[in-house]
Amino acid sequence: MDPEKKQQMLQKIEERAAERKTMRKIFLIITAVLFAAVIGVGLYAYFFISSALKPVDEAAEDVVKVEIPLGSGVTSIATILEENGLVKNAKVFKYYAKFKNESQFQAGEYELTKAMTLDELIESLKTGTLYREPLFTITYNEGWTLDQIAKRVAEKTSHSEEDFLNKVNSEEYIHELAAKYPTLIKPDEMLAENVKFPLEGYLYPATYPYFEENPPLTVIIEQMLEETNKYVVQYQEAITANDYLKTPHKFLTFASLLEKEATGTTDRATIASVFYNRLDEPMPLQTDPTVLYALGEHKDRVLYKDLEVQDPYNTYQNAGLPPGPIATAGATSFEAALSPSKTNYLYFLADKDGKNHFAETYEEHQANVAKYINTQY
Repeated sequence: MDPEKKQQMLQKIEERAAERKTMRKIFLIITAVLFAAVIGVGLYAYFFISSALKPVDEAAEDVVKVEIPLGSGVTSIATILEENGLVKNAKVFKYYAKFKNESQFQAGEYELTKAMTLDELIESLKTGTLYREPLFTITYNEGWTLDQIAKRVAEKTSHSEEDFLNKVNSEEYIHELAAKYPTLIKPDEMLAENVKFPLEGYLYPATYPYFEENPPLTVIIEQMLEETNKYVVQYQEAITANDYLKTPHKFLTFASLLEKEATGTTDRATIASVFYNRLDEPMPLQTDPTVLYALGEHKDRVLYKDLEVQDPYNTYQNAGLPPGPIATAGATSFEAALSPSKTNYLYFLADKDGKNHFAETYEEHQANVAKYINTQY
């Protein structure tokens, strides 16, 4: 081969080798850059989230006062906290709360600091720690009816009993509440023909704080509904699984019977077993408080003629549960309704001291009547 051509060929081979070497270098550089970018984004995300999970200022001592409005969800709460400089990033707080399955936050006014961790903020919002003393409080007792609640509201505020009762019995208002509390408020059941008052038994009995001289009726009512809603949401699966309850309305109805029948906290689960055993038979529940509710009056002793009152709420004349709750019920009755004792009792009565006596047979029950009731009169 011509030496010149040979030299040109060798030169071309060297040039191609140099190009391949350059291409490899470029590929390695691009790969390294991309890898560094991925690592960089990952590290940025890691440090960003790690930083957002920490307190805004661990040395901060100044108090930040914030208000969480009634009905606020985790998204709006996160925004409020970020706007007030209590968290570094609202989205991180939101997803952190959801990751920890935290959603039951209390409305109210809070005294918080920038030194608080996300867990501390969540705990404060869950427990409803308030930063100031209320102007006044109102206590609503377990076993009260809407009429009794209305009287208490009229005693403590400028609202009349009539205004309160008109509000809680408004069909339009019930539908508004259904949009706010979809798990609890079911208008089809609550506004059924035989239900006397749609919100009877729905307003949770407790002591509530008020931070304005004359709180609107909606605030008064929805504070109590909020508490009931928490229990219903918590127990939703158990309610649905119960063959005799299924819905919040029936759950509150059953719990209200326990509340009115029980004279102490210890008997509710046993009384619940009696009611369930009767429903299994089936037998009418025959509980005196439903007769008094049907009559619309309080009596120390239910007479035989009272048992004949023709009313859908009279469980002596009608099988199963009454059309709706007959009073407010507390947490103990809620728990007993879903966790009754295991018994074969079908009867019970309370003596003059309020102690309950249970029986499995009618003969045993009649003996208890003779011993604890007839001898009292």
